[in-house]
Amino acid sequence: MSPATTPARDAADSRPGSGTEHPDELGLLNDETSVHLSVERTFCFADLSGFTRLTEEKGPHESVEILEEFRAMSRRVAAWRGVRVAKWLGDGVMLVGTEPTPTIAWAGHLIDHFATARKINLRVGLATGEALLFEGDDYIGKPVNLAAKLCAVASPGEILASCEVADLPSWIRVESVDDLKIRGAGTFGGIQRLAVVAH
Repeated sequence: MSPATTPARDAADSRPGSGTEHPDELGLLNDETSVHLSVERTFCFADLSGFTRLTEEKGPHESVEILEEFRAMSRRVAAWRGVRVAKWLGDGVMLVGTEPTPTIAWAGHLIDHFATARKINLRVGLATGEALLFEGDDYIGKPVNLAAKLCAVASPGEILASCEVADLPSWIRVESVDDLKIRGAGTFGGIQRLAVVAH
């Protein structure tokens, strides 16, 4: 895990002052004082496509082994690429990156690994933008919500992303750029459909 991607580091980088001020100087007990730290991050949601069906076909024991592998690989690749695992979501995961390129690379890496080693597809949603650091360990804002929604509507093996093309790793290509209508959320322009280039 890169120390630059922790919520504590986000708070330290975004707050005014040194962080060593006397409590009376901060006024944090005043109800009118609100500390909302805004940071730019890349948010990534990924899940194992068809995991419920897989559980029915393979049984719970083999399914749990696959889930364990998914979590282990997620952590290993995240640590290697300097991306932070923010939370586990059953058969999915949310990650946060200080830079978009390593976060996108994480997504492509996991998709390629599971498609090759397990013949299992992942779905991924990515979005870069400003979000509020909430209660020291969570993020609130449009890019977080968008990344989650993109993951939910991505096809198996696909990355749907709202990011700059210049931030893509050389081995991930844009297949198309679309206006994507998501039920209950509206239409989002400039959404890239990404795929891993065969090595």
